[in-house]
Amino acid sequence: MDKIKLIVGLGNPGKEYERTRHNVGFLFIDKLTPHLNGLKVKIAKPQTFMNKSGTAVLALIKQLKTKPENVLIVHDDIDISWGNFKLSFGRSSAGHKGIESVIKSLKTKNFWRLRIGIQPIRQAQGKPALKKRVPADKIILKKFTSGELKELDKIMKKAISELETAFRAGVRANQCRVLL
Repeated sequence: MDKIKLIVGLGNPGKEYERTRHNVGFLFIDKLTPHLNGLKVKIAKPQTFMNKSGTAVLALIKQLKTKPENVLIVHDDIDISWGNFKLSFGRSSAGHKGIESVIKSLKTKNFWRLRIGIQPIRQAQGKPALKKRVPADKIILKKFTSGELKELDKIMKKAISELETAFRAGVRANQCRVLL
């Protein structure tokens, strides 16, 4: 993670939002912390609400005197199926209000994102099948079950491993891929 100087997990502050799908970024930061041994990277969980995340990210970038290209934002993504994640660079917000706020505050979309899927999956005749489209607000503020949290722990460990590999190999924006 040589080029990454700041990793920001997006979420909402407060007890009522703990363990919700929208707080996947916060949960990821908690999981990542023990893996940072000796790496010169700062981590953050902004205490602004999701829709105001850009203000906090901009302040952190200024404080650290770094560039948006050296920032990794970790957040939930309702367009990615549960159990999957994707590393991307320079993409639009795709309607994610926290990312819209970051893009607006930084005046650029040229930063890294780790998008963790929260779209529920159901079983259909023994095979996974996407659920019918459910309004985002009905999903993102729903709390994880204890079983889902155990599964999320495995997903995050895999994402951390893939991130370490990708950034140590010097992945560039044009080499991003889905990490499954």
